[in-house]
Amino acid sequence: MRVDFYHLTTRPLDRVLPQIAARVLAEGGRLLIVAGDETQRTGLDRLLWTYSPDSFLPHGLAGSGDEATQPVLIAGEVTAGNGARHVALVDGRWRDEVTDGASAFDRAFHFFDEEHIEAARLAWKALGARDGIERSYWRQKEEGGWEKVA
Repeated sequence: MRVDFYHLTTRPLDRVLPQIAARVLAEGGRLLIVAGDETQRTGLDRLLWTYSPDSFLPHGLAGSGDEATQPVLIAGEVTAGNGARHVALVDGRWRDEVTDGASAFDRAFHFFDEEHIEAARLAWKALGARDGIERSYWRQKEEGGWEKVA
């Protein structure tokens, strides 16, 4: 399993997440986006429809009844009703429940800001002690783009 830690320092999530989601879809994958807060999930739903004037990312909200057909599913829990093998944890909280956590996916994108940096460090250390986990830490560069730090 691969876990990419994305430290948001210069660009907000709403500028970064659509790019990651588009890349997953372009590679033929499906994505589960997890945010604990309902208001954030509603905002993400709106964002994925409007982030670019000339395109949108096909997606749905968990609980809508058509989860299985959605290439991108926005949910409050780490439950891939769309069969996703990629998960984006976007509220700064790492979720690793014993059977249904983020580690059950092929790839996880863990987005966090300064407010959640301590929790991200704890998750980084915990994952480092486990077999079969490949970790990467990405930090935003001032001029844009990402720099792999670890």
